[in-house]
Amino acid sequence: MAIDRQTQLVSQGDFWVGRFSAMASGCEVLMHVNDESLAKDLLNVAAREAWRIEQKYSRYREDSIVSRINSAAGKSTEVDSETAQLLDFAFQCYELSGGLFDISSGILRQAWPFSSSSTQPSHDLIESLLPLIGLEKAQWLAPYLTLPAGMQIDFGGIGKEYAVDRTLGLLLNISDAAILVNFGGDIVCNKSPSSDSPWRIGIEDLESQEEVQQLLELTSGALATSGNTKRYLISNGIRYGHVFNPITGWPIEVAPLSITVAEGNCTRAGMLATFAMLQGENAENFLDQQEVKYWAVR
Repeated sequence: MAIDRQTQLVSQGDFWVGRFSAMASGCEVLMHVNDESLAKDLLNVAAREAWRIEQKYSRYREDSIVSRINSAAGKSTEVDSETAQLLDFAFQCYELSGGLFDISSGILRQAWPFSSSSTQPSHDLIESLLPLIGLEKAQWLAPYLTLPAGMQIDFGGIGKEYAVDRTLGLLLNISDAAILVNFGGDIVCNKSPSSDSPWRIGIEDLESQEEVQQLLELTSGALATSGNTKRYLISNGIRYGHVFNPITGWPIEVAPLSITVAEGNCTRAGMLATFAMLQGENAENFLDQQEVKYWAVR
């Protein structure tokens, strides 16, 4: 899959906005700096890091570590330390969620492509995929990962949030200015531009998808959103979202349309937002128990 390596830098009053595309998302970096040269440097660092992570972990690239793991045909794959940390986190999420947060469930897209011509898949097709799902079937003894033949992993559920946190960390090595990183709605910032001027982030209206339904103020920390507003299928009057129960192979029922969680970093915010979606009708109760700020849309 070709990656668009174009960047754009524009001035917005007292800060600069850098934009580019990565991980199938529009990405932007807001930098409260006066120096255009510094803003360009920050933008280039952010874009290079996003593209690096995309290339390394994209399931669409034959040269990615994910493709190498998925094509190992039952043999062990040795991974580097960065990938090992992501795998540790993925296995931890799997255990904490009781098997619901599962990076091996991506193979269900064979039954649920959510294309314009998609229809509800057959029970037989879903049943044929279930034996290839379940991280308990994998052997992870760092730095070696062994998947059963035919089984696949996909870091799509954690990769973008990881990229957001990594990018901000790199930028703060260059400047201590107020910076906000936004990759497709997954957001983190170190501080607000001033004590009386927080970053303002809108949650889109689900009906118009052009208007803001709610305006949030962020002074530091992260926001991450999980939901079914973009990818879904309506069949026989039933709306099927793209957040799946990997145990059944079917979309989670009675889940919110979207959940946005505020946390200290984007990786944790994304984990909790996805965990909540996987709880279905109990999503809000789950987040109340975690004592985090959240916004749920049903």
